Amino acid sequence: MSIFTNNLSSAKEEAAGYTSAVLGLLDDRDPVDVLRNSSQVIQQMIAGIDEAVLSTPESPGKWSVRQVIAHLADSELVVGWRVRMILATDAPDIIGVDQDIWAERMRYDDIAAQVSLATFTALRGWNLLIYDNATPQQLQRFGVHSERGQESVAHIIRLYAGHDILHQRQIARILSAVR
Repeated sequence: MSIFTNNLSSAKEEAAGYTSAVLGLLDDRDPVDVLRNSSQVIQQMIAGIDEAVLSTPESPGKWSVRQVIAHLADSELVVGWRVRMILATDAPDIIGVDQDIWAERMRYDDIAAQVSLATFTALRGWNLLIYDNATPQQLQRFGVHSERGQESVAHIIRLYAGHDILHQRQIARILSAVR
């Protein structure tokens, strides 16, 4: 099992490794630039690819490209809520989610890739407005994540940029496997 799996049942034990690995993907790139370009990068990756291919997992029990993009859309909804709570509330609790249960119960495999991508793009644009307008003091405000502990807005922005890179690589890997 990969450090990037982020299984909720063992998330507290693996949180530091997951966080370090995801931030490591960002390297020295500007996180806001990564966030700003992710939708376009994914659109280019899936342009002209048939929905049947996008719906095919790389192997049994793994996600398809379609599911990955739906996950990104839901993740953007979650991060938007988290950041807004942090900016509007002192040290709010940030509850972790089980991404596999969300994928199953939100029926990611039934949502067309372009619908999820359009949703992701719209939510990301709205969240970028918040990030772009945040003051240095606001970027240091924090919430307390149920698995990872205290996280500032600045840290969350970096984490989600690494998360984007992780899933762009996953999409490339899946497409390579299923084509």
